Amino acid sequence: MLRGLLIDLTGKPQMVIVDTERDTPQKVTDDAMKVEITSQGMPFGHTVDIIRAAYAVWKEKNNGAAAGMGEIALPSCIALCTGTAIEGLFWTGSDLDCARDRLANKDASPRVETTAVHGPAIFPQERAAVVQNRIAVVTGGAQGIGEEIVRNLAVSGALVFIADLNLAGAQQLADQINAGEQRTAALAVQVNVADEASVEAMFNTVVQNAGGMDMCISNAGVLKAGSVLEQELADFKLVTDINYTGFFIVSKYAARILKDQNRTAPRWKTDIIQINSKSGLEGSNKNGAYAGGKFGGLGLVASFAMELIEYNIKVNAICPGNFLDGPLWSHPEKGLFVQYLQTGKVPGAQTIADVRAFYESKVPMKRGCTGKDLVRAIYYIVEQEYETGQAVPVTGGQIMLH
Repeated sequence: MLRGLLIDLTGKPQMVIVDTERDTPQKVTDDAMKVEITSQGMPFGHTVDIIRAAYAVWKEKNNGAAAGMGEIALPSCIALCTGTAIEGLFWTGSDLDCARDRLANKDASPRVETTAVHGPAIFPQERAAVVQNRIAVVTGGAQGIGEEIVRNLAVSGALVFIADLNLAGAQQLADQINAGEQRTAALAVQVNVADEASVEAMFNTVVQNAGGMDMCISNAGVLKAGSVLEQELADFKLVTDINYTGFFIVSKYAARILKDQNRTAPRWKTDIIQINSKSGLEGSNKNGAYAGGKFGGLGLVASFAMELIEYNIKVNAICPGNFLDGPLWSHPEKGLFVQYLQTGKVPGAQTIADVRAFYESKVPMKRGCTGKDLVRAIYYIVEQEYETGQAVPVTGGQIMLH
């Protein structure tokens, strides 16, 4: 909720980090905004009122901190207090590195931010900054489509949490991105999306390191092709647990954070985006577990969208065509080209090249989907505030809207 207050005041993303090793209160709280929490079980509405009242007192004390036209003074340090005791200390910034610098230097002096200007016209600079400083969580972000999403969000100015079962791979990618961007643009965090405790712990890490988030991209997925006549139940369950149930679990804990943030930032829209598939729109021969989970995912998207719009949370899906150059398709041992060749899914195919040519021939644009194609759809969903519950195809014309 603290991050929500700062977003509401500025109209743009802000960072809030937890001070886990704070000094004595006298050294850090002279300029801090003090929020007096009177009881542990107070209603959320009462908490919101207390936070807003605390900001009004802080602003009057700091005499506006010399904020000019189109600017607003913000606290760099926020202390949650019960009487004279500090229960929690938080540092803020326009981006993560700014907040970290304030914490490292114990610089609680007010900071001044320009406020966002929104109107009926769409300005080029507004479109270019659609994810600037937004906090994104991308599950399955260490490789394949997830890696493409992570890299594109980072280069566009977002702070991206790379959430993946493969923590070493996620950390390697984060280090590479941060070196290239010369800022903290990505953070690695481990998660098993099919395990509820793991998902909850992952989102707790996000809140502790950034104060909240603006978009959750549920991308983690697996595929095991197989005929309904032959596929083992264990393989069916694995695909369903990750692709369908995993999306439910991720949405559940993401939505709880976004709902709380909405209490102090009621005008700020946030996003849950499922990376679905064209198989969720038309089915897939000898691939029922995957297609079934994706069809079910679209049902969840539509249902969650109806429920969560009350909190300005948009829920949409993107249904990409075949990402032929990613490891899902092209892995030399486990990729779909190999699987489909072995299962005889493509009539007459003798080689992997035959399988690829078969799938490319089905696309009017004669190629597979790329990460760039997919990310453009993500940016559209984030920018378009008047849409929720949709399944956006990115298929090169292979699936057309009716």
